[in-house]
Amino acid sequence: MKSGPVTEEFDRAAADYDRMVGANPGYHSHLEISARRLAAGLADGGAGLRVVDLGCGTGASTRALARVLPRAEIVGVDASSGMLAVARRKTWHEKVRFVHARAEDVSADDVGGRADAVFAGYLLRNCPDTDAALAALGALARPGAPIALHEYSVADSAAARTVWTLVCWGVVIPLALIWTRRTRLYRYLWRSVLQFDGAAALRERMRAAGLVEVATQPLPGWQRGIVHTFTARRAREARSTERDGG
Repeated sequence: MKSGPVTEEFDRAAADYDRMVGANPGYHSHLEISARRLAAGLADGGAGLRVVDLGCGTGASTRALARVLPRAEIVGVDASSGMLAVARRKTWHEKVRFVHARAEDVSADDVGGRADAVFAGYLLRNCPDTDAALAALGALARPGAPIALHEYSVADSAAARTVWTLVCWGVVIPLALIWTRRTRLYRYLWRSVLQFDGAAALRERMRAAGLVEVATQPLPGWQRGIVHTFTARRAREARSTERDGG
């Protein structure tokens, strides 16, 4: 599926999406682990900070960030209007808001200024141009700001690819058929993860996009070796003439 059809499938699946991901053991707790890794160097619950959640979907990653950084302003961004509609119906504290935009197109002005931290959960694999999405992600962040990608990556491990295929065809796709009568999005999920970068290749992309201190950390449970936290920072620029937005 191309970018447009992918977004349309997320629009169609939005009403059932939370139910599907909720059936995944560890889905929400793993997002919170990655959110804590992002927040490791941010003090005082994020007071006075702006955190951007790119590819926020129905708000699962936004919820994780809000738990970890309860005093931060959190801006969720997603290209799917259907997913955002579900997110906006949930109860949030007054510092959480949502913006409808593609990750490749969103600017600092769209989110209220440069971000003090950027989180992207399950985003890059769904972008038609991974490098453009990484460049846009880096441009949102202030120099030195932490960045965390919570992402599938199985290309480096035959065992991870096997487990992923067994889970998708043995559990995820049959469950989608029973609960939603639609499987296209979840067949795309299976295929897109197999086709996406290995962890080493993604780290190289991140460095090429100007990110520094790039590292990978595993997540526990059955998704160990399948889902990872990729952490980095936007480089601190030497030019004193740069202006930070916001």
